[in-house]
Amino acid sequence: VSCDFHFNFNDDDGAEAPQLHCACRVIRDIATSPGWRRCRMDKPMSYVVPSYEASQTALAAQRYGSDEHCAGAGVARPSSSRRSFLASQAASVLAAAAVVSYVRPSLAASGGDDIIDVYFGCGCFWHVQHEFVEAERSILGRSDDDLTSRSGYAGGKAGSVGGKVCYHNAQNIADYGKLGHAEVVSMRIPASKFEDFAVEYCKLFDKDGFRPDQFGDRGTEYRNLVGIPGGRSSPLAESLVKASVATGDKLDFAVGKGDDRDLPKVAFIMDTAEFPVYVAEQYHQFHDGFKLDENYPNSYNSLASKFAQKGEDFGKCPNGMMGIGIGGL
Repeated sequence: VSCDFHFNFNDDDGAEAPQLHCACRVIRDIATSPGWRRCRMDKPMSYVVPSYEASQTALAAQRYGSDEHCAGAGVARPSSSRRSFLASQAASVLAAAAVVSYVRPSLAASGGDDIIDVYFGCGCFWHVQHEFVEAERSILGRSDDDLTSRSGYAGGKAGSVGGKVCYHNAQNIADYGKLGHAEVVSMRIPASKFEDFAVEYCKLFDKDGFRPDQFGDRGTEYRNLVGIPGGRSSPLAESLVKASVATGDKLDFAVGKGDDRDLPKVAFIMDTAEFPVYVAEQYHQFHDGFKLDENYPNSYNSLASKFAQKGEDFGKCPNGMMGIGIGGL
């Protein structure tokens, strides 16, 4: 991030106080040349700041929308989500969910096209998994038995604890948030089709670049991530930027370093070799969406049990906040 700034003086109360006026620019294309784009600002930023460090804090607040500086900005906030509703019913009880390596269907590449493992994160993984299941069906023509989209966790520096990465739980076992991970959906797809899947990912964001649950589920566990082999050095990074441009140029991209912040309109590009994915437990797979009215057919919801019956391992983490194994409870 770079700033062009100058100082004015505010003499409303007779005192001279420096004010910073900032024009923020964000690296747009990390895969090629460092292009620049002016930040999306609803109004010019003007904060009284005592130092350059404070100016950076103010800049981040304006660019990324902290509650302190953006309260009353007129952004509509959705009422409630399925997850927040269920969490409220559990009061102060913490949640649990399991994640470990798992078995994927055996897929043959056609025409010498490499099959690659990738993942996408965009808030709560329930809705995101459904959208990528539909993408596998429409783009690749896959049947239920061949679907590879799985809810999981990735992006944390700590990796796993004894092979486990779990949802928040009362036993505090391998908590994915404390390990620095975010919710993602992983899949195995032909490399030649990555850009098509990247387009589907970018479509998840609204016209302003906000994810569907931007003002519901917030925090590092819900940050935007894209995991690809090779990270920013991969040609797939350029395909990701092209997909964003093709769908309205709503996102900025940054190199993921692990344990990254939750920044609206920014997606972190992760190297899957350095930041692998850990599969979420069974009850988080093929779940209804996060909105209270976002219910999917039983033919979709039952896929998790079908894969488990075939031997897929969804881990040994605690089974939800209360041991129910439904909606995080």
